[in-house]
Amino acid sequence: MNTFYKLVIALLIAVFCIKAVDAGTAVPAYSQTGSSGTEVEEIQRVLKDRGIFKGEITGYYGAQTAQAVSEFQRQQGLPETGIADQKTLKRMGITIGALPEATDANVGLLARIISAEGRGESYIGQVAIGAVICNRIEHPSFPDTLAGVIYQSGAFTALIDGQFNEEITDSAYSAARDALSGWDPSGGAIYYYNPDKTDNEFIHSRPVIKVIGNHRFCS
Repeated sequence: MNTFYKLVIALLIAVFCIKAVDAGTAVPAYSQTGSSGTEVEEIQRVLKDRGIFKGEITGYYGAQTAQAVSEFQRQQGLPETGIADQKTLKRMGITIGALPEATDANVGLLARIISAEGRGESYIGQVAIGAVICNRIEHPSFPDTLAGVIYQSGAFTALIDGQFNEEITDSAYSAARDALSGWDPSGGAIYYYNPDKTDNEFIHSRPVIKVIGNHRFCS
């Protein structure tokens, strides 16, 4: 076997190993830079009690929180990523919320709302919509089931205007699986909206985390 093929095989093995590690260290939507909510408050409170976090408990996961998480990880002998992954949260004594299983029923239901709400959006934009729904399941202000979040009264216009019942795009199925696996391009958002299609004062008042395509994703 010549050097070129050996190099290709080595690279493929490295990529496989990285993906395997990523799959085993899923990060909850609320525990990374840009996230906000009561779960972030809990992380800050634990770190403050330990004398690591010196700031105010704001519920926003900014640079100061990430730095405190890195210090906690250093003390615990964990990789210093600044991201409160499952192992880090477990060491903090924080209960980890679980995403719904990627059963055929859950994938189908999530894909249906992604397809209806995300037509014309990029693939990442579709995954982000699915991530918002998953984030709501983990958030105390919303129902704690996939169906409960999707069918919550007035939550999604697609259920009102009939788009929810239209044919599901193939990309929406893939986006649903990615969202259920923990990929969150929204940065922990629990709301999103198209500024050209709504003048709702509440949604316009929400802090914007990211803009993806036509949607603003908010905390």
